[in-house]
Amino acid sequence: FESLYFQSSVSNRLHIVTWNVATADPPDDVTSLLHLNSLKSPDLYVIGLQEVYSGPLRFVSDLVFDNPWSLLFMSALAPRKYIKVSSIRMQGLLLLFFSKLEHVPFIRDIQATYTRTGVFGYWGNKGGVSIRLSFYGHMLCFLNCHLAAHMKYATERVDEFEYIMDTQTFECEKAPRIIDHRLVFWFGDLNFRIQDHGMHFVRTCINNQTYNLLWSKDQLIMMKKKEQMLQEFEEGPLDFQPTYKFDLNSDSYDSSGKKRKPAWTDRILWRLRPKASTHDEPHGNTLDASEVKQLEEDKEYPLKIRQDMYTSIMEYSISDHKPVVGIFTLELRKMYKTPLVRLQAEGDWSADIDAVVLYSPLQPFPSSTWDWIGLYKVGFTSVSDYITYTWVKDDEVAINEEVIQVYVSKEEIPVQGEECMLCYYSSTLQCIIGISEPFKVSNIASAHSCLFLTSS
Repeated sequence: FESLYFQSSVSNRLHIVTWNVATADPPDDVTSLLHLNSLKSPDLYVIGLQEVYSGPLRFVSDLVFDNPWSLLFMSALAPRKYIKVSSIRMQGLLLLFFSKLEHVPFIRDIQATYTRTGVFGYWGNKGGVSIRLSFYGHMLCFLNCHLAAHMKYATERVDEFEYIMDTQTFECEKAPRIIDHRLVFWFGDLNFRIQDHGMHFVRTCINNQTYNLLWSKDQLIMMKKKEQMLQEFEEGPLDFQPTYKFDLNSDSYDSSGKKRKPAWTDRILWRLRPKASTHDEPHGNTLDASEVKQLEEDKEYPLKIRQDMYTSIMEYSISDHKPVVGIFTLELRKMYKTPLVRLQAEGDWSADIDAVVLYSPLQPFPSSTWDWIGLYKVGFTSVSDYITYTWVKDDEVAINEEVIQVYVSKEEIPVQGEECMLCYYSSTLQCIIGISEPFKVSNIASAHSCLFLTSS
């Protein structure tokens, strides 16, 4: 079985960032944060921020337009052929999910939601935002939290986390709750502190890089020993210096009158759904039909996770927190390998003749009158970054059962001399389900050339 697994599985690299940005404006450069110079480029980026500035004017404008942080990450990643697949914001909490273009037609069932836990802070200040999706059929969920502050509220932090886990729900039959997902990542400013040890001992351990001497008094590690839900989450070793609290624009810990004790407030954990066994061990109960189906699916489509890096990025000093990065390898067997739709740009595209798109459904999917095909420049940033679009049902003519033709009016094609691509957006599935190869929109129409381009 193991040899079969490794023959049929593929590796996908995931780069997660968590950073409490303390209402600061974005830095000029995020190369180090995203490891843009690394030889191995991630397949997916997930970026969770806390305390993004949400003053009244900024927050209202951000509801309509992307905020400065989102724009920064999109502008850094779009030239490298990543697109923003999903995002969600709840006041200071922001979660962004980016994917390499080649994976986008295989990311489906995307939903995002939020939970407020404002008991210990003011309204909307604390809580969790999450994005869940299916990646080649595997159910993944990403949860970005900002939990209650201060040393004495460790139990309340756990209560807030459990409240978010219990109350967040999704319109998904296979995974209606966070806990139902095959793989969950939990990260953010979780605000757990280092108990009991005095400031001098903590600082000495940091200076000597003997971080392991502090682990036993880290509140999250302590809480894991007695909280069942926490025990199901794994975390890599804290082999980096505590990421809070720093003087702004420096690498020096808090020198203010409060002199807060350093702490690993910023964390990244994960939970791989426990494997079901053929019997419910404590009671000897036989599994029901859905559990048997899950067991069979888990065996047929294995998913393994390995953490390759867990560290802080010390060079950023705009906040009193340092960002934390976790890099993972997901070994998985794909549940599907072909997109739902193949798109082809037919003929020569230019602004002075009507254009034609051909598409072929490769598998049954819930098509809708609200489905559309968008024309995008190569290097586009997100689903909404189209040049123009056409409603599929309004302008389509079936050539035969397998190929459908859709007309795009020349008035709708303002670009000239650009490399472009087509994307089919399913309104029912709320995602892109087919992408064409790049093609040129000419300056001058040529009646004699004909170009057929298919998705890979």
